[in-house]
Amino acid sequence: MRKAEIIMHEIPAGELLENENGYVFRYYEEYLKIQDAQPVSLTLPVCNKAYESKVLFPFFDGLIPEGWLLDIAKKNWKINHRDRMGLLLACCHDCIGAVKVIDKTDE
Repeated sequence: MRKAEIIMHEIPAGELLENENGYVFRYYEEYLKIQDAQPVSLTLPVCNKAYESKVLFPFFDGLIPEGWLLDIAKKNWKINHRDRMGLLLACCHDCIGAVKVIDKTDE
């Protein structure tokens, strides 16, 4: 199972897990307690339920680079273009915008 911590405006917001059934995203309880906590995406509103999907959530998939930058990432890290979680973990630590993805697989 692979795991990522999702950071929103430099605040740990939740975790994204990849398991044998697909993907699960949930906000941290501490993040839910923040007044006016912003969602990481409009498609993933702030709430205490876990979101589940058989494919990588479109918001997170959209963070993965495209074109020549994706080609560089695939070549340098030898990641298959179909391994969307692998690409997300490798390429999205320092994204443009409010969200960062930190690989927590080994923790």
